[in-house]
Amino acid sequence: MQELVELVQNWFYGLSENYGVNPIIFGSIYVGAIPFFSLSIAWLVNNYRKEQSIVLPAVSAVIFFISAYLYLMIAGENVPFWVYGLVLLMIAYGAWSTIQKVKSRIHHREETDQ
Repeated sequence: MQELVELVQNWFYGLSENYGVNPIIFGSIYVGAIPFFSLSIAWLVNNYRKEQSIVLPAVSAVIFFISAYLYLMIAGENVPFWVYGLVLLMIAYGAWSTIQKVKSRIHHREETDQ
């Protein structure tokens, strides 16, 4: 079991040598953005409910959602093209999923307000 852990660690840290991306920084950005993304979604739903502009909270949510991938695309070197495609697919799926979640929350709040 210890050999497997060491093998995964070596592979994980080897990515930084091949692609110029520090996996610790990537992971920190990815995990660190989660609470800010969640707060942005709550802000968006709240603004929608108050019939205020949702542009700024939506932009904020998008920035926090793609922040780790932006780091990959900006700092990465020799990243294969299929990785960019995979990242774009993940962003598209995440956007679709988030839109569904926001619609659900808005619908739920509208029902509880009546």
